[in-house]
Amino acid sequence: MYGCGQDEAALFRELAPRLGVRPTIIEDAVSEANAEHAAGNRCISVGHKTQVTNGTLLALSQVGVEYISTRSIGYNHIDMAYAQSVGISVGNVAYSPDSVADYTLMLMLMAVRQMKATIRRTDAHDYRLSDARGKELRDLTVGVVGTGRIGSAVMDRLRGFGGPVLAYDTYHGTAARYVPLDELLLESDIVTLHTPLTEETYHLLSRQRIAQLPYGAFVVNTGRGALIDTEALVEALESGRLGGAALDVVEGEEGVFYTDCRDKPIASKALLRLQEMPNVLISPHMAYYTDHALRDTVENSLINCVNFERDKQYG
Repeated sequence: MYGCGQDEAALFRELAPRLGVRPTIIEDAVSEANAEHAAGNRCISVGHKTQVTNGTLLALSQVGVEYISTRSIGYNHIDMAYAQSVGISVGNVAYSPDSVADYTLMLMLMAVRQMKATIRRTDAHDYRLSDARGKELRDLTVGVVGTGRIGSAVMDRLRGFGGPVLAYDTYHGTAARYVPLDELLLESDIVTLHTPLTEETYHLLSRQRIAQLPYGAFVVNTGRGALIDTEALVEALESGRLGGAALDVVEGEEGVFYTDCRDKPIASKALLRLQEMPNVLISPHMAYYTDHALRDTVENSLINCVNFERDKQYG
């Protein structure tokens, strides 16, 4: 079990014996340098916080690893084709969609009520009302891009606010009102992203598509940073074309998020510029981070490995 913080390690120690597993827990993320620790094990579990390089995959294959369970829904930190080429299968995990769905609604509400600017003022003991009034969700059209477990949970929550909701996905798996992506962008006051990051969805919210949004619209992203063309997003925010953004994920977050950077330079100019803006909320890829979801993640990662071994044994 690679890349385990104290909370994950405690859960692995609690849950593994129930499944007949004796875990080897390693705090450091998996790398070429520590791949040898997996010798004698066909299955390993890794976190999503660090890119698993092809060199690491090769080193794991050479010590006998045949299966990687990533403690995440997304696979974008692993070269799936290369893993397969060196004989390694990769599986992801499901966890409580409520963690990200709750957080998404929180970000929406904070964005449309200008909470970042309000908190900054009150922290400085300025308790005057802003000239800019907030908006109510019932008066806004929300476009949900990606209607899997998380996107569907977001739509469930939005029904309580009473406003119109539009949906876009290649698979129409819910009773939502599905429309083409261009139509969703043209009609949505808030766009929230819940689709996996793939070659097809890279910069899904491109410069051209950002320009389709209504003037003053808001963008919320709890999916993956590279779903948005960050340079184009920054320009649209600086020009006032967009009303704000709430981002739990940011393009180029690797090596920054999950790290104490108080005394270190941050290379990402886009991230620094976004954090300067009073109408942009940034959080460090933590929407999933709840007690319930973390327990699901650890348990399902173990189950993945147990199932792989069972299938290997019984063919």
